[in-house]
Amino acid sequence: MSAPSIVWFRDDLRLSDHPALSAALGRGRPVVLLYLFDEESAGIRPLGGATRWWLHHSLAAHAAEIARLGGRLVLRRGAAEEELPRLVAEAGADAVFWNRRYGAGREVDARLKAVLRDAGVEVASFAANLLVEPWEVTTGAGTPYQVFTPFWRAARERPMREPLPAPRDLPSVPGVASDDLDSWKLLPTRPDWAAGLRETWEPGENSASRRVERFAAEGLADYHRRDEPSVGTSGLSPHLRFGEISPAQIWHRMHGNLTPAARRNVPKFLSELGWRDFHWSILYAHPDLATRNYRAAYDEFPWVWDHGPAVAAWRQGRTGIPLVDAGMRELMSTGTMHNRVRMVVASFLVKNLLRHWRLGEEWFWDTLVDADEASNPGNWQWVAGSGADAAPYFRVFNPDLQAKKFDPDGEYLRRWVPAEEQLAPIVDLAESRREALEAFSTLRR
Repeated sequence: MSAPSIVWFRDDLRLSDHPALSAALGRGRPVVLLYLFDEESAGIRPLGGATRWWLHHSLAAHAAEIARLGGRLVLRRGAAEEELPRLVAEAGADAVFWNRRYGAGREVDARLKAVLRDAGVEVASFAANLLVEPWEVTTGAGTPYQVFTPFWRAARERPMREPLPAPRDLPSVPGVASDDLDSWKLLPTRPDWAAGLRETWEPGENSASRRVERFAAEGLADYHRRDEPSVGTSGLSPHLRFGEISPAQIWHRMHGNLTPAARRNVPKFLSELGWRDFHWSILYAHPDLATRNYRAAYDEFPWVWDHGPAVAAWRQGRTGIPLVDAGMRELMSTGTMHNRVRMVVASFLVKNLLRHWRLGEEWFWDTLVDADEASNPGNWQWVAGSGADAAPYFRVFNPDLQAKKFDPDGEYLRRWVPAEEQLAPIVDLAESRREALEAFSTLRR
């Protein structure tokens, strides 16, 4: 039998529009389809609870779809630089293919490429998970953009690749050992806090495809109301985070058959994909985005670092500020939060409470099903004022005014914070805003 290829899945748990898989199958040889759960390599950030839940179910769905086409998903756990060469030897593989990643894992990939090629193994990586590669969109000076608008203007001028079809069958390699998914213990046990996640989400490539079609047919026409938390958004972010659908697939679907009302909202929706690429380009240039201020001047800002009663109240949705509490309760129930409300609760933590943005970023990392290593810290730093293209330092979202403007009928608030559960505020919004502005003005002086 000809030597097989290995396709290494990471945050690209799909079979359609998968360049690495297409390249491997193009060799006309059997393939070992690998998912390697690596939380041991240097720089790799361990997943939070909500993303571990999603990963379990996404892998189960991925394995089932692979099996339907005659293949088998091999599960391994450990440091990639140890496990991947070991699997190459076990399977007698002479080629390894993967789709690129752009955070800390890219250094692992670079070292693996060198080691495997020195051993005579063909290695190839592919663009698959962003609209544009980070190094393709730079300023005239060749540096990364620090402001979204010119970044997105330049990115839109790049040709967008056509999505690839899914394979019709998957010739597998017998006898390759695999872990049992349940042995990874990705799901919560006691307490089982995932009931709301199960009610809200269905991970997997097929679910992602259905969701984008449903959004195109039913939700996109109302996307101009995306700031209203009772209306909702596309719900595609966790599917994108795990690569169950690619941005190229979404891009081309948004240029397909749509109603006139839906078509008017396409530019705004696609700009949200652009923000995702923008954050990845920032992370590519600043790998420590989750732990250091993008703007060094903010190293002197007097944020408080503690996990005391105020932060606990914020996490539990018990601040007495209705919109903040509604958002945090939505998060704990469903593993997500409306984007407008995310900005409000983040502003409340870092400005009204003057707590460090990293406290919020770490909590979202643990509780969001769509938390990724670029957008999560990038968005937190944007609200805090320390990030790229950050909100002006003097912008402090007033939760009460935001609720009146974007939830005027109180539908969102009633769902998550019934009137009988409203509490006394833990902080005065006006006074805490004044304190925040004084702190920021001192920093700027």
